[in-house]
Amino acid sequence: MSKKMHNALNKSMTGAAVLMLSLMTGSAFAKVSEEDAAKLGESLTPLGAVKAGNADGSIPAWTGGLISGGEASASEDPGRPANPFPGDKPKFEITNANLDQYKAHLSPGQVAMFKKYPDYRMPVYETRRTAAYPNDLYNVVKKNATTAELVSGGNGLANFDSVIPFPMPQSALEVVWNHITRYRGGSGERTMTTIPVQADGSFVPVKMVDQLVWPEFLDGGRDAKKDDNVLFYYLQQITAPARLTGSALLVHETVDQVQEARRAWVYNAGQRRVRRAPNVAYDGPATGVDGLRTADNLDMFNGAPDKYDWKLVGKREMYIPYNDYKLMDPSLKYEDLVDAGHLNPDYLRYELHRVWVVEATLKEGERHIYAKRTFYIDEDTWGASVIDHYDGRGKLWKMAEGHNVMFYDVNTPWMAAETLHDLDSGRYLVTGLANEEPQFMDWDNKAKRRDFSSAALRRIGR
Repeated sequence: MSKKMHNALNKSMTGAAVLMLSLMTGSAFAKVSEEDAAKLGESLTPLGAVKAGNADGSIPAWTGGLISGGEASASEDPGRPANPFPGDKPKFEITNANLDQYKAHLSPGQVAMFKKYPDYRMPVYETRRTAAYPNDLYNVVKKNATTAELVSGGNGLANFDSVIPFPMPQSALEVVWNHITRYRGGSGERTMTTIPVQADGSFVPVKMVDQLVWPEFLDGGRDAKKDDNVLFYYLQQITAPARLTGSALLVHETVDQVQEARRAWVYNAGQRRVRRAPNVAYDGPATGVDGLRTADNLDMFNGAPDKYDWKLVGKREMYIPYNDYKLMDPSLKYEDLVDAGHLNPDYLRYELHRVWVVEATLKEGERHIYAKRTFYIDEDTWGASVIDHYDGRGKLWKMAEGHNVMFYDVNTPWMAAETLHDLDSGRYLVTGLANEEPQFMDWDNKAKRRDFSSAALRRIGR
């Protein structure tokens, strides 16, 4: 954990709790007792997962996660850590020949990939529960368990401090809010590509730099007035290809987006002007993705949950992408990784993990291109690892996967990449690869408040 992160966490963690008091409108949902919260760090991990392994040992107990100085050595590049398990080999592969044996641990969307692509395979490795957070955050999460509440019909949070409001969730929306608010380093800059892949495997990478910063990590820390109702700030700049170079997106992500819609601005390089962008939400179109994803598909799912009715199905064991360090290997080219229909399975890793299952069904009278979504959210990281998407006729349409990795130098679980497969057209989108870029993640970028203003977009254009 960098000195900058440590100082920011110690200095500003309580600011968000004060901020969220202003959102206490509508009915509040129950929080857990001090007695129940005491299970965090005992029978449960500090983030609320079951600490014990499963009955047959195929899922091991959580023993603290993968942190530098522990099972992992410090990497030469914290932004692109080396594979800490280079000797691991697949235990087995799931193919069309043995699919029936394993489909109980797959989502319908994952099963559909085998039916769509006869040569598709899924290499399954030993399960390694690598997830860990900075120690400073564990007490914050424990406190949230006894204070955080859903308000505004589940569309906002009250008495919440920074990350993971509901480590012991009692409803579907609480699980989803854990995904939305999970820790992603506090302040990070990512140099990466978004690659729309055609059905024949051809592609043109769209290169970009984006920044994701929580108010606590801005210069001066959280400002009660300026950061009112703000969860984080996001800035995206496209650097290639030439037809898109200079385009930029700025987002002030509001906590309660029903009370106050997401604040978004775009800079259009061709028009050389900044404009408000209210359509950067829900199923609004995204730039540089060839129509393959909506605004709320980024980071697997983002934004307001108000268009859907949410149902908590429960927990299950499932094969999900995990510890996908091979996807960050700088010796590989994009053409090594990107195949027609899907990523090259030689560089993928799946493991058996426990996931929360949540169903989202479009409310009557609401509009969205996805009439239903089924989320499979990793219990250790609270990151959505698989999401199946259904169209208005109830037909399975798209399947998304988040390829989890642990950035062990900074105690931050995130993704090496995320994919979104169109099961009808055979096209797919992969976001986050950086193998051909000079760097991937910069966890020590000095974020300034002025960088996240509409005026900053004009400076980028110039």
